Amino acid sequence: MADRDIVARMADGVSAVPAADWDACAGTGNPFVSHAFLSALEDSGSVGPRTGWQPLPIIVDGADGRPAAIAPAYGKSHSQGEYVFDHAWADAWERAGGRYYPKLQIAAPFSPVPGPRLLLRDGDAAAAPALIAAIETVVRQNGLSSAHATFVAPDQVPLFEAAGWLIRSDRQFHWANQGYGCFDDFLDALASRKRKAIRKERAAAVAGLDIVHLSGGDLTEAHWDAFWAFYQDTGARKWGRPYLTRAFFSTLGERMADRVLLMLALRDGRPIAGALNLIGGDTLYGRYWGATEEVPFLHFELCYYQAIDAAIARGLARVEAGAQGEHKLARGYEPVATWSAHFIPDPGFRRAVADYLAAERRAVDDEIEMLAEMGPFRRS
Repeated sequence: MADRDIVARMADGVSAVPAADWDACAGTGNPFVSHAFLSALEDSGSVGPRTGWQPLPIIVDGADGRPAAIAPAYGKSHSQGEYVFDHAWADAWERAGGRYYPKLQIAAPFSPVPGPRLLLRDGDAAAAPALIAAIETVVRQNGLSSAHATFVAPDQVPLFEAAGWLIRSDRQFHWANQGYGCFDDFLDALASRKRKAIRKERAAAVAGLDIVHLSGGDLTEAHWDAFWAFYQDTGARKWGRPYLTRAFFSTLGERMADRVLLMLALRDGRPIAGALNLIGGDTLYGRYWGATEEVPFLHFELCYYQAIDAAIARGLARVEAGAQGEHKLARGYEPVATWSAHFIPDPGFRRAVADYLAAERRAVDDEIEMLAEMGPFRRS
């Protein structure tokens, strides 16, 4: 592809790009943009033509012929599995006689995890404008309604903003490690009432249960079978059908076992609940949870408190426990802004969305400020 003196190419999928070339651009800090994770989605059939997520990575090559910048792009025929909701935009555009789908999505599928969306070799931002221009060219040349980069790492938001993309904000709840040596150190930072409530929740959650943490060679197919049952139950209740296939979890275990942390709750040696995390450079990322037995507070224990324990033990700076969930606030997870960037070539549609986003950003800022005041930490 060539346009505006930018030369780029589109690969048939992540698996079509050599892993070394991809990861030289993606880096090692965020597992959700790694070749191993994204190719596992493809090779397991979790993304592909029949899923509405068509892998179309956009690549700008350097002077040496190797990729200098890559966008993990997908052609989308719907807006599912994105966690940045644009259904109202789609409805408005189609009521006006436009065709919203297909659109271009720059994302880690099914993963509301902030991270780089412009994968730049050696972190060199000099290639970013060329890559953004290539994305825009794909949209224009193919008559697409829009391109959306979701859960953009904060340091990359200015790159999209400089290119004139519309910026959208939302919020999540993340836990920050303030140099704690153990979970009790974290509790000591909380107000007395909150500290007592968490201790009571933890005791109730684990009564009669054993909690195990599994990673690397400790993971077996039997563990993935158990977790698949948990994931199916949660997926059926939240999304109607699970996004990921059973083969994905086996492939994840084969390719990324050392970056997987699977927490299981056992009753008499039998798994009854589990939480799947991925380990990043300085962050523990909580992703999926499920249970086959209802136990009060067990969700909080496996997804939030055990994650804090693991992050402290591993010396990690943060726990990011996924999208939504104001109940995380009382458990020490604080509100933080998340960002997405949107390219809309039609001037009228762009103006309407820009007006909406300006009001939405003000509301999100106000909400974050309010939520921060409601946190469980002791006032100095």
